[in-house]
Amino acid sequence: MKLSYKSAIELLQSQSKFYINPGTQRVQEILNILDNPQNKLKVIHIAGTNGKGSVCSMLANILKCAGYKTGLYTSPHLVEYTERIKINFIDITKDYFTKYLNEVLNLAENNNIDLTEFELLTIMAYKYFYDNKVDFAIIETGLGGRFDATNVCNNPILEIITSISEDHTDRLGNTIEQIAFEKGGIIKNNSTVVISEKNLGFEVIKKIAKEKNATLKVCNSNVELLYENNKNYAIYEGKKYELSLLGTYQKDNFALAMCAIENLGVNINNIALIKGFKTVKWGARLEYIKEKNILIDGAHNPDGALELKKSLDYYFKNQKRIFIYSTINTKDYKKIAKILFDKEDEIYFMEFNHKNAVSYEEYIKNINFLNNIKKIEQKDIYKIINPNILTVITGSLYMIGEVYNRVSQ
Repeated sequence: MKLSYKSAIELLQSQSKFYINPGTQRVQEILNILDNPQNKLKVIHIAGTNGKGSVCSMLANILKCAGYKTGLYTSPHLVEYTERIKINFIDITKDYFTKYLNEVLNLAENNNIDLTEFELLTIMAYKYFYDNKVDFAIIETGLGGRFDATNVCNNPILEIITSISEDHTDRLGNTIEQIAFEKGGIIKNNSTVVISEKNLGFEVIKKIAKEKNATLKVCNSNVELLYENNKNYAIYEGKKYELSLLGTYQKDNFALAMCAIENLGVNINNIALIKGFKTVKWGARLEYIKEKNILIDGAHNPDGALELKKSLDYYFKNQKRIFIYSTINTKDYKKIAKILFDKEDEIYFMEFNHKNAVSYEEYIKNINFLNNIKKIEQKDIYKIINPNILTVITGSLYMIGEVYNRVSQ
């Protein structure tokens, strides 16, 4: 099979490939044929409910600033699939994306193995990082951890568990303990695990680490945020670091990233730390476009909505807010609405192109405690954006991806 980039994307988006089928066996079978590149990499494996992407990007940027060639695999993408696989924050090219997809698809077809979209991408990432001889490969889980396609590395140099809260309860369980058990499934025997003691799943992770004879590194959570002169700082062990990522929750992600760096066993000088935190970017996660007074954030679950609300009240206190929001039907959007919206807010619901996208009619039917929600078309976004009023674009990252280039440039 020989694919163009366009046909490759069409295949990935086709119904037969756009689904979740938990388990690592299929991925492992293909990686065995490829001589297991994932086990020849220095993998930092990250699981959690919220904060994974921020911690991944912080670590990747610090390591890059320290002179290390660093692979970064994250999901979902905002605009292009190539965003998911990066080396030193440079996306894989469309040509290489197509080349690697062709290779993996041919192996799968020749061996009668049916792979999901995420499985295909995961194999591609491991192979691409190995072929390009990265010093480190930072790998973000897609869903859960125990049965996640990324969980095929036998010897990660570090595992990180970020904030755990209720999300994907249909697949991961209805309690924090069940969800933490699934996330903790990435922990390997005799490995090193970084976690915050404030993590709601801490006791479960601690138990798993003990069973696996893994070393548990509890990060120093005594981090304070300071916002002055329109700059964001994290204060850690008496030192002040400028942090480009906004969000009151970023102090917890900062602590995890710092603890991870301290336990990597490599020399990271203070200049790389300072530059890494100051210049890190992570699109659509409390991303503020000052000249347009637009804030973009993929707050797609109740915990994310709560953190967004806290951050709005911290950085944009007393500012009038216009919300552009949408969601998919697997999210608890009723609970999110109660957390995020105030009655005085101007709220617009925008439909988007996804098989699980909630319609405007369905949304207002279930959000009956707010009567000021209007419908807006994507083409009309700029009609309501006003530099004198904060516009918050939030909800599903799939929706944000459809409008991202239009509003961020």
